[in-house]
Amino acid sequence: MGAGGRMSDPSEGKNILERVPIDPPFTLSDLKKAIPAHCFERSVIRSSYYVVHDLIVAYVFFFLANTYIPLLPTPWAYLAWPVYWFCQASILTGLWVIGHECGHHAFSDYQLIDDAVGFVLHSALYTPYFSWKYSHRNHHANTNSLDNDEVYIPKRKAKVAVYSKLLNNPPGRVFTLVFRLTLGFPLYLLTNISGKKYGRFANHFDPLSPIFTERERIQVVISDFGILAVLYATKLLVEAKGAAWVTCMYLIPVLGVHMFFVLITYLHHTHLSLPHYDSTEWNWIRGALSTIDRDFGFLNRVFHDVTHTHVLHHLISYIPHYHAKEARDAIKPVLGEFYKIDRTPIFKAMWREAKECIYIEPDEDSEHKGTYWYHKM
Repeated sequence: MGAGGRMSDPSEGKNILERVPIDPPFTLSDLKKAIPAHCFERSVIRSSYYVVHDLIVAYVFFFLANTYIPLLPTPWAYLAWPVYWFCQASILTGLWVIGHECGHHAFSDYQLIDDAVGFVLHSALYTPYFSWKYSHRNHHANTNSLDNDEVYIPKRKAKVAVYSKLLNNPPGRVFTLVFRLTLGFPLYLLTNISGKKYGRFANHFDPLSPIFTERERIQVVISDFGILAVLYATKLLVEAKGAAWVTCMYLIPVLGVHMFFVLITYLHHTHLSLPHYDSTEWNWIRGALSTIDRDFGFLNRVFHDVTHTHVLHHLISYIPHYHAKEARDAIKPVLGEFYKIDRTPIFKAMWREAKECIYIEPDEDSEHKGTYWYHKM
């Protein structure tokens, strides 16, 4: 995955690990003015087309796997199942991305439609729609703020845990990456791991969790009912088809969706060139610019371009995905050196970030004592 080596614009011609500037000479208004007006238009028909398209493709994968893999000789079946899991997880991640888009009110002009579609899609993929929508909104409002961001908050050197130091070697990094990809999202939802530190225990299923405001609590309950309904449906499927069938056909692809989601967001927010800020230096546009686009190769299209339009997304989150590339290209001249895309092959990038981005500290000789950069141990 990833198209390492391509160079289509000046932002790719320099050292990709070179730090981005921190004081933009432009405003959010300047960026919006550079984007064609039609890029802000949301079409419920066009958005629905992508939902139907992805559902049809997912059904085709399901039909082929359910019909033909059981007929294969054992050695070939062992090879066929991972192919199905990858393909199905990929297309279901596209549906998850559309659900995420609903949470940003980028699916249509109607909030009720957006929430209804997002609720169904995310619940089916074991994601509490409203709960995650609200914590994700807080993430967008406080990106790369060490004090208020909701997720991917790195540690300062003095606070790096002993186990992190013990795992700072190739076998340890393999374990850390596998743990992060497989359990990272469920643990974030259940325990707020890697999230903002609140005064008490926080998770995405407790309507009284400090993550949420009073007006959001009833929708957290609705999200919980959505997850409970899917759990019950899964239980009925297990009774009808067996645990092995449900695991192979549904649960492993859903786990794959969670793994793709963690991988994508980890790479968007973890890079040697990206700063974090404490409350003395953070402001919204500095934080929104402290992300990076990634190239997942052919999966960019499957994932509805969320992978390589992330910088735009953090600046203007309500642009629908089918206009995102055009909007991104329109603001590149305004962003200049503030825009970066890293086309390093994905597995290589994942390993590099796990090795190099261990803790953050400000530069000793810098006047920006509230600006922190990644370092390795």
